[in-house]
Amino acid sequence: MPTASQSLITARQLRKVYGKPGGQAFTAVDGIDFQVHRGEAFGLLGANGAGKSSTMRMIACVSPASGGELSVLGHDAATEGPAIRARLGVVPQDDTVDTELTVRENLIVYGRYFGLPKAEVRRRADELLEFARLTEKADESVAALSGGMRRRLTIARALVNNPDIVLLDEPTTGLDPQARHLLWERLFQLKREGVTLLLTTHYMDEAEQLCDRIVVMDAGRIVAEGSPTELITRHTTREVVELRLTDADRAAFGDKLRSLVPRHEDLADRLMLYTDDGEAVLGRVHTTGTRPITALVRRSTLEDVFLTLTGRSLVY
Repeated sequence: MPTASQSLITARQLRKVYGKPGGQAFTAVDGIDFQVHRGEAFGLLGANGAGKSSTMRMIACVSPASGGELSVLGHDAATEGPAIRARLGVVPQDDTVDTELTVRENLIVYGRYFGLPKAEVRRRADELLEFARLTEKADESVAALSGGMRRRLTIARALVNNPDIVLLDEPTTGLDPQARHLLWERLFQLKREGVTLLLTTHYMDEAEQLCDRIVVMDAGRIVAEGSPTELITRHTTREVVELRLTDADRAAFGDKLRSLVPRHEDLADRLMLYTDDGEAVLGRVHTTGTRPITALVRRSTLEDVFLTLTGRSLVY
């Protein structure tokens, strides 16, 4: 097994190609390199079709790589899939809990799949019910749970085998803000306990909150890697000024406004001015004579980085 100083996941020139030999092929993952270290939260970001899910499936050893090398927990993913899967916890995008069982029974039955003794499974179930704040719901049917409770149960079930790595695919999709923040709290707790997290998400604020390090994927390749702070510093300005203008003001003052900053972006409903001093630029905006419908100065976020690197066009 790898030591604390080693990487738990190492990918070198990892590729995934779909399609039959002789037919039309689609390259979903195109020769990527990355490492995931023990105890960190590592994020995969990208638009639909960027290759995130294909990468996760290869790491989970449910989809073989088409090329390159992939090592997980010191094992070769190409030949030692069962040994790897035994040490993983997997949280799929869609909840797959058994609605015909109670909350506690879901944990116990799943734990038995790993060959854990009955007494150990019951002890783990009690611990995980407490961890997921579901103790009071232990003997209720899963069908009666809210979406947030089901999501917490799905994560608790993924932990029943005390995994070294937890793979989370869009962990908070569809949850209300309260449920999302409670789930973030549970994931923070896991990280403090030394569990390594690998997640995909479309929520940029979630990635900023949870991830120590991130790779941004586009068209099957990694286009950026670093901590959220490093990526923001490297790929965008410290602040953004967002202006909503009338059509008349955009036509009359647009060129003057764009000249105030080294980088701008014209959207259908907004003019984005990228700067390191938003208040100073906003002051100069007013000297041009324009009167914005609304004006907002905000700090740059990971979403600005993501859109800079991958574009704003929808990918189908």
